[in-house]
Amino acid sequence: MNADVISSQPDRRALLRLGAGFLGASALSAVPVLALAAGGDSWATIENFSPAGKSLGLARVHKVVKSEAEWKKQLSANSFEITRHAGTEPAFSGVYWNNHADGLYRCICCDTALFDSRTKFESGTGWPSFFQPISKRNVVQSNDSTLGMSRIAISCTRCDAHLGHVFDDGPKPTGLRYCMNSAALRFVARGKQQA
Repeated sequence: MNADVISSQPDRRALLRLGAGFLGASALSAVPVLALAAGGDSWATIENFSPAGKSLGLARVHKVVKSEAEWKKQLSANSFEITRHAGTEPAFSGVYWNNHADGLYRCICCDTALFDSRTKFESGTGWPSFFQPISKRNVVQSNDSTLGMSRIAISCTRCDAHLGHVFDDGPKPTGLRYCMNSAALRFVARGKQQA
């Protein structure tokens, strides 16, 4: 018998065991094997919030994926450039930099709750600034080295919309400043407490 064939047999058995374990694990987590095999995780875990800002718990949801044409149809030109191509609106130009109303800031692309007005503060930068997201589950951090700077970009977990950046010069209790683009957000006034 060929030595190559003999040495590859344990590898095939290990691969089969691994595949069977993967199938079992995916069945337990209720994630379709097809979605994982297709090369991307089409699911996200976010925390849902009521109109009053009360947590409704974690939910496993489909990620929102659309074509450039679909995003262009849904969004204004400014929101499209900022959320889909990591643009930045000029300081003091966005509708929410000076908003003091009570409510939630949701993703303009997929409506995921991102920030609560109770964590908004005056940063003097001309962009809406928050010391923390409504839930760490609802935002994703990534390194951004564009414009010759090293920054941490913030995106929406569910649809990958670019929101802005986070800096370490914010107030207590976190010391963070989530500097967001108004064009990436949709403000919704706080609703009545749900029963």
